[in-house]
Amino acid sequence: MANSNIQPHRPVCPKPFFFCLTFLVLLVIPYLFFWVDSGKQVVSHVLPKKKIVSVIANLNTPRNHEGESTLFKESTFLHQHAPADEEFTQCNPSNALLKVFMYDLPPEFHFGILGWNGDGKSVWPNIRAEVPHYPGGLNLQHSIDYWLTLDLLSSRFSDRSAPCSAVRVEDSREADVVFVPFFSSLSCNRHSKVNPPETVSTNELLQKKLVEFLTSQREWKRSGGRDHIIMAHHPNSMLDARMKLSPCMFILSDFGRYFPHVANVEKDIIAPYKHLIKTFVNDSFGFDDRSILLYFQGGIHRKNGGSIRKQLFNLLKGEKSVHFAFGSLRENGTDEASRGMHSSKFCLNIAGDTPSSNRLFDAIASHCVPVIISDDIELPYEDVLDYSKFCIFVRTFDAIKKGFLMTLIRSVSREDWTHMWQRLKEVEGYFEFQYPSKKDDAVQMEKKFVIMTISSRVQEAQGEKSVHFAFGSLRENGTDEASRGMHSSKFCLNIAGDTPSSNRLFDAIASHCVPVIISDDIELPYEDVLDYSKFCIFVRTFDAIKKGFLMTLIRSVSREDWTICGKD
Repeated sequence: MANSNIQPHRPVCPKPFFFCLTFLVLLVIPYLFFWVDSGKQVVSHVLPKKKIVSVIANLNTPRNHEGESTLFKESTFLHQHAPADEEFTQCNPSNALLKVFMYDLPPEFHFGILGWNGDGKSVWPNIRAEVPHYPGGLNLQHSIDYWLTLDLLSSRFSDRSAPCSAVRVEDSREADVVFVPFFSSLSCNRHSKVNPPETVSTNELLQKKLVEFLTSQREWKRSGGRDHIIMAHHPNSMLDARMKLSPCMFILSDFGRYFPHVANVEKDIIAPYKHLIKTFVNDSFGFDDRSILLYFQGGIHRKNGGSIRKQLFNLLKGEKSVHFAFGSLRENGTDEASRGMHSSKFCLNIAGDTPSSNRLFDAIASHCVPVIISDDIELPYEDVLDYSKFCIFVRTFDAIKKGFLMTLIRSVSREDWTHMWQRLKEVEGYFEFQYPSKKDDAVQMEKKFVIMTISSRVQEAQGEKSVHFAFGSLRENGTDEASRGMHSSKFCLNIAGDTPSSNRLFDAIASHCVPVIISDDIELPYEDVLDYSKFCIFVRTFDAIKKGFLMTLIRSVSREDWTICGKD
């Protein structure tokens, strides 16, 4: 792949001198501003990536790029995405902000996994009479599919007391989204093992059935799945189906085990884990009442980014007032973990096999200030909730420096810790799963973020004029229609599908429509002797899914450059 590995964004390269000068200016100026700013004590190592500068340096109300208070953003978001009748005891479906069509899947996909067999008359249990019990223990942490399904099933109850932000509709044409009630996390936990003489697990079979069902439905064909919501909160859930169902909106715990073209922040939603330890009700245990400075209990030997756990264990063992021990909730019980976290000032949340873990949400429920060491973590609600008000972020690179972490923790004053402790008590309700749901709990927050994501998609689609992006094959629409479309287009997308290559590239060449190739692993014919960058534009998948990137790139191609490509 001599040419496509370079992946130029434009056919014509900018002049080296101006490119280098621009790069130098962009690189140096931010550092000049940083050095000049000496108004606050800055712990520059805290908080990786782009999220927030530093909890130590930002204990005053943080502001976003437009200067708007993030606390104001939080309250505005909650108000704007609240239904008109939220304060009333009875739900009025006409006031719901989100209309949801839910497939009537057979019980084997949802409550049947819980052991509910039904009476054969309905695929759904009568939750007015009895709500099927969800298994406890570690299963609970990925139970969001259960809580959302219960909320939708009860959305039309005349005596419903929960907020009416989303309501179930019978006609899919009236719906804003289509909800797929597959308890994929529990299926993963319970049915992933292959039981001889079977050669395929029940979990894999259910995923195969689900794909066949969804892709045959008119609702899927109408949108190509883009308006479908699928819950895959367990990192290993939907492993066999996620590629085939990638157009949909996933509800996930993180993106750690997903390719960026399958799941990303632009189309999918990060949801919290359900905490497993007991909520600290009426917590009056302040700074002096918590005898443990730093707490962690869990698996030490992990894969991938989780290897840091062993390094931290070796660094912190023997430290005074630090509890860093092996063991899981299954082994030691929630009571012991609750006592430990309720008695601790700071609780470590370290990357394990994936960037996220349930410990963050256990810490929030315990009002134990989370210390997050996970460089690739994505957090629920972080567009509107400023985690720097109640968490400390430390880069892995810094955390494993001898003495760094303990020096940082001990530098947090009683006053600063108390501010974070109080904020934890204010936000804990956002992470609470329950039935019936309550105002601004985790169930309601997830529905509000679905609304926000849909609104963003609609605005983006409406704002992209002169773009034809439609579902359908040549078999369905005919070659004449496709020919007219490509002959009338300046650029034609060639996106990786089930395989890196497709016929669209060669259709585009035949139509003299400049190909825009988004396929990182594509191999091209004759590329040892043919320079495709002369008549194609290559875009990495990682860049293509950034909001606004692709359209900005396409629109930056001048008439002259496009004409050169067309002639070649």
